[in-house]
Amino acid sequence: MQVLLKHATPLSCCYEAIRTCYQSFGYSDQGGRKDLELIDRVANKYRHNSTLEHLFYNFDIQGISRACLQELARHRMASFSVKSSRYTLRELKSEESFTPLEPQNLERAQKFLVFTGVEAVDRASVQALENLRLLIVQNIKNDYAKFAMPESYKTSLAFSLNARSLQNFLSLRTDSKALWEIRTLALKIYEALPEDHRYLFTHCLKHENSTPC
Repeated sequence: MQVLLKHATPLSCCYEAIRTCYQSFGYSDQGGRKDLELIDRVANKYRHNSTLEHLFYNFDIQGISRACLQELARHRMASFSVKSSRYTLRELKSEESFTPLEPQNLERAQKFLVFTGVEAVDRASVQALENLRLLIVQNIKNDYAKFAMPESYKTSLAFSLNARSLQNFLSLRTDSKALWEIRTLALKIYEALPEDHRYLFTHCLKHENSTPC
């Protein structure tokens, strides 16, 4: 799994928006301690967190499973542009068989699958991958073949959301009850943030001392 931050709105867009409300531009220290504390105080302590919607982030996410994508899509206040199975399943056409389920074939399958570490599940996923490959080789149209895709099949996407939605995402998805894969994703997204933005989100982490895999 890889997460790359492609864009982050400058913090000035947020503290200037807040100062618009109070007409307090004369108190600005041009992005210094006073302005940064203003964002935290108004958005986090006073809970006027609509002001965080002026901060926007765009991430490139590679190598998550379609199961994880389903979890991610439940966060509806975000934008998604996802790798299309209609156009990209031909990537399997040049692959050799993934059976028998021997170590070299299992290792090769990880180019396309997220493994769980549960042997029975991972072997079943590889078998499903082989079934999908056979459909593609038989020139079954991708729109039909994709119904046989395993949930562990890897995908990639562009993911964009504002800071208010990101706080909600991190508070839910770093919790121990969240799917293990999306917990890893949440921590990687946090680590991808600009260092000067992270102070707005640290309190949302349920495992602040955790290190992304």
